Amino acid sequence: MKQLVLIVGAFYGMLSIILGAFGAHAFKDMISVEKLASFEVGVRYMMYSALTLLILGFFLDFTTGIEKNAARLIMVGSFMFSASIYFLAFSEKINVPSKVLGPITPVGGTLMLVGWGMLLYYFIRMYK
Repeated sequence: MKQLVLIVGAFYGMLSIILGAFGAHAFKDMISVEKLASFEVGVRYMMYSALTLLILGFFLDFTTGIEKNAARLIMVGSFMFSASIYFLAFSEKINVPSKVLGPITPVGGTLMLVGWGMLLYYFIRMYK
């Protein structure tokens, strides 16, 4: 689990840098300013998750279900949240209705929140 968390964290970090660069340069001529701002939110949250996963990967042992599930929820939630925002930003270009993609964003955000909540619970319990 530790290796998976570190690999996903490094991948999310790399992907957010790549997509951020495209957003700053190539995509600004392709999508509206509003959609680009939304795209950048997805990039920012993916980088937050990348850093979080790297920290968790270095400091947790993943011996409990809480540690493992918190990391899983953050990985899956971040992917769902950010990827859905990326696709929503380009929904008009790729002909995917936002009604299809729209509900994925809050589900991903909720999964991230539950993962963070599990970490909070774990840390409170650990230092009692």
